[in-house]
Amino acid sequence: MGTRRTAHELLDLVLDTGSYASWDTVPADVRPDPAYAAALADAHTASGCDEAVLTGEGRLGGHRVAVVASEFGFLAGSVGLAAAERLLDAVERATAEGIPLLAAPASGGTRMQEGARAFVSMAPIAAAITAHKAAGLPYLVYLRHPTTGGALASWGSLGHLTAAEPGALIGFLGPRVYEALHGEAFPEGVQRAENLRRHGLVDAVLAPEELRGAAVLALDVLLDRTADEARPPAAPPAAPASRVPAWDSVLRSRREERPGVRDLLRHAATDVVRLRGTGEGDEDPTLLVALARFGGRPCVLVGQDRSRQGPRTPMGPAALLQARRGMRLAAGLRLPLVTVIDTAGAELSAAAEERGMAAQIAHCLADMATLATPTVSVLLGEGTGGGAIALLPADRVLCAQHAWLSPLPPEGASAIVHRTVDRAEELAESQGIGSADLLATGVVDRVIAEAGDAAQDGEALCVRVGAAVAHELSALRSRAGEGPGTGRTGRHRLLGAGV
Repeated sequence: MGTRRTAHELLDLVLDTGSYASWDTVPADVRPDPAYAAALADAHTASGCDEAVLTGEGRLGGHRVAVVASEFGFLAGSVGLAAAERLLDAVERATAEGIPLLAAPASGGTRMQEGARAFVSMAPIAAAITAHKAAGLPYLVYLRHPTTGGALASWGSLGHLTAAEPGALIGFLGPRVYEALHGEAFPEGVQRAENLRRHGLVDAVLAPEELRGAAVLALDVLLDRTADEARPPAAPPAAPASRVPAWDSVLRSRREERPGVRDLLRHAATDVVRLRGTGEGDEDPTLLVALARFGGRPCVLVGQDRSRQGPRTPMGPAALLQARRGMRLAAGLRLPLVTVIDTAGAELSAAAEERGMAAQIAHCLADMATLATPTVSVLLGEGTGGGAIALLPADRVLCAQHAWLSPLPPEGASAIVHRTVDRAEELAESQGIGSADLLATGVVDRVIAEAGDAAQDGEALCVRVGAAVAHELSALRSRAGEGPGTGRTGRHRLLGAGV
């Protein structure tokens, strides 16, 4: 850890120059006993602050934002009644004035001198932040060194997006308390920012000097809706009407050089902000969550990323937990959701069963069907099994010409029907899994043309897919806030009834 910055120093570093204006008023009188009064006076002298929390507003890349920041130099940033009241006032004001909130805790937690009175303030703080988020207002958190106890377990853990200071101590139980209670040191490295990032608890580890740029980029995506008023981008030309053999598409989709979600973001999106995990276990690298723009239209993207561990790696329950985090984020921020389907299927293992693979697929289907924001799904490559169907139900479904959708890989279907994998090509054709059949049966709405092989057409295909996504987002923009479309799942009902 480097030198700890004061709250004022951090705000000076992050906010637009000269834009900060304090919201602080005289702290509430908590009627301290003489010893506590002396400690408060000493903390005031040492820190130059009148309480452990500073609040106010400023500009961040031109965006008006509210800020709440801990001053660790004031009694270790602990939150007592006066600090809690100041924090609550700021959150409620930000909500009432409709502006995003940036929080920068650095705190030992609840102020011990005030006991239960301070302890219970965690509840109204969490409620106020929840109300702020329910209003569709961004809540960004930067966890500084150290953030522990009640600060982490309330306002520190509710961010839409959360970053942490390199090397920061972040944990519910302070290591000194653990050692005092258990007679041994807490395991080294567990409560460090970098470990939390590996486990999906924070989105990024950023030095204070990097925070401003990351926050501005996030707010640019979350707040700038100017593109919604622009002329809708033209849709790319549809794929030729001629059919391509389904087995040919299966083989093409499995080529290592075929573009994936990372290529799509690189070549067709702007203002990309990568997010991490769910906070519910180790991050699954087969799924990616990001904020991004397509044709200027902002969205939350949830994409299956087969490139991270090889194209044949299935996705586990943790990946779908991450997908559901992206869905919640889209709903909370009132942004469209774009899902990218490209998976060899759901993990089939004892561990996946014990972690609720089927339940996670079911919850994804339910979340996608009821999400109160416009949705676009893109079949980009392989579309195998439960991993694919979990991200499919959307207002509009796009399909690359050599993408496909099947309950099992053709080899698995062949093994079930014919007791051999040797008839996979035949099964792929008879099941109607290719893009032309998916379009004809109404499973997808648009097929995006491919030209040549993946190595030659990869970047151009990404650009065409991105243009199609932008076109659909623009067409759906009037649906924002109106709830899920009735056709989202209706399209898939009794598809063969008229056959």
